[in-house]
Amino acid sequence: MTQPAKLIVVMAFDRSDNGDLIPAFEAVQFDSEERALRSGKNLAGQHIGVLAWAREAQPDIGEYGPPTVLFQSGEVPEME
Repeated sequence: MTQPAKLIVVMAFDRSDNGDLIPAFEAVQFDSEERALRSGKNLAGQHIGVLAWAREAQPDIGEYGPPTVLFQSGEVPEME
C-alpha cells in the first residue's frame, strides 16, 4: 500500500464590496509545509486573512484526511 500524498495549500482572503470574505486568488499548492508556512506569513500583511493547511490525500480514489492548520492570520472562513 502506498503512503498517502500530502495536499499542502495556502489561501488568502479579502472582503467583497458587500463585506463577505472571498478568496483573494485561487488556492496555491506547495510541496512542503515549510514553504507554505513561509508563503502564508508573507501574505499575512497583505490580506484580511490567510490560511495555510495540509491534509493527507489520495486523489485517485477521492479520499482526503482531516485538514491540519499550519498557519492562520486574520479572518478566515470555517474549514469544512
